[in-house]
Amino acid sequence: MSSIKILVVDDELIMRESLAGWLERDGHILEKAESGEEALERIKTTRFDILLLDIKMGGISGLEVLKQIKENDSDIAVVMITAYGSIPTAIEAIRNGAFDYLLKPFDPIELGVIIDKIIKHQAQERENLYLRAQHKDRTRFESMIGQSPPMQQVFNLVQDIAPVESTVLILGETGTGKGLAAKAIHTASPLSEGPFVVVNCGAIPEHLMETELFGHQKGAFTDAGETKKGRLELAHGGTIFLDEIGEISMRMQIDLLRVLEDRVFYRVGGTQPIRVDFRVIAATNQNLEALIKKGIFREDLYYRLNVISFTMPPLRKRKEDLPLLANHFLRRFSQETKKQIDKISREAMDEIMVYEWPGNVRELENAIERAVVIGKHRSIQPNDLPLFKDHHHDLSGGTSLKDIEKAHIAKILSDSNWNISKSAKLLGIDRSTLYYKIKGYQIQKIS
Repeated sequence: MSSIKILVVDDELIMRESLAGWLERDGHILEKAESGEEALERIKTTRFDILLLDIKMGGISGLEVLKQIKENDSDIAVVMITAYGSIPTAIEAIRNGAFDYLLKPFDPIELGVIIDKIIKHQAQERENLYLRAQHKDRTRFESMIGQSPPMQQVFNLVQDIAPVESTVLILGETGTGKGLAAKAIHTASPLSEGPFVVVNCGAIPEHLMETELFGHQKGAFTDAGETKKGRLELAHGGTIFLDEIGEISMRMQIDLLRVLEDRVFYRVGGTQPIRVDFRVIAATNQNLEALIKKGIFREDLYYRLNVISFTMPPLRKRKEDLPLLANHFLRRFSQETKKQIDKISREAMDEIMVYEWPGNVRELENAIERAVVIGKHRSIQPNDLPLFKDHHHDLSGGTSLKDIEKAHIAKILSDSNWNISKSAKLLGIDRSTLYYKIKGYQIQKIS
């Protein structure tokens, strides 16, 4: 056990010398002060672990010294020294932050027990601080895995962006991890203790979006049996993440813009203004500037959101991260399913490396999950990855990325008998995005 530094404060010489002698024999480093004033001066220039402090002294009392210490340095463990008649005062001192008290007269064993208790307590506190710091470092990027230059650039951007509270717009294809980046920014920000509220603008029907965002008062409409807080109100003091912001209707864009400008809104059916304070992070896989030209996205809202922006790289542009990601998902799903699948075979990894991953990380995650579920061996085999195995041999007349994506989507739809929900999950995209791609690629159901 390493030595600790103790300051003994008592206006009685014999008490100072006795305490110092006992503690020095135990290997601790001792300093002595004969008054509260001297103790406070020593503390300004020297870091002590423990303070043994007499309650009654000439000049500044022990209670006043304790008060000043706790106002400036709460890490010092203070043990009050008191006579029998001052026990109530000692108890009051503990309420004000003292670690314990010693009742005169006391013996070295009693003193040693208290010192050992303090040492163990301080060690535990340091460990807890370390673990909290480690946890924060891990959770900051816990699901954003990558060692490629594009991902290292993202990590650096997140660290730069997090401390300020400017609005952020995250761009990128579906499944690239825009939501994970938003959560990472929040976790590393001064607002990390506040809520992180997600609004999936593409998943909430338009007729429900108003009450989801703003909430409603009891009796505002037929089914409003009680007052409900909206997502904007719930995000107060934290971060609101507006995912798929390009899907929001023009009417809601106007209402949202007003809130972002004034930070004030009304619940549906309410008459009292509600003031909120939060950070806004938005994300989209669409080209908002193109939507502005088409007249379906407001230019003023775009500029309000696009204060700081960056793009999440697609998986095909960070292929060196594929083995890292695939093995991460393998470990996770092996643990979750309690299946003993130890590795991905070289042949299967070759398939993973060749494929272009139009659904990006989300598609890879789903592919590995499926491979673990259906796998019969201790390692993932190419046949466990049927989502794209046949795809290399049937490109339906083209080899461009769009041709590959179209053929892959068509195959998944066919394999699932055009079950949109199932196909979207297998592709790692949401239903609205799948509908959009079916329409864009003009994929027809074959009877």
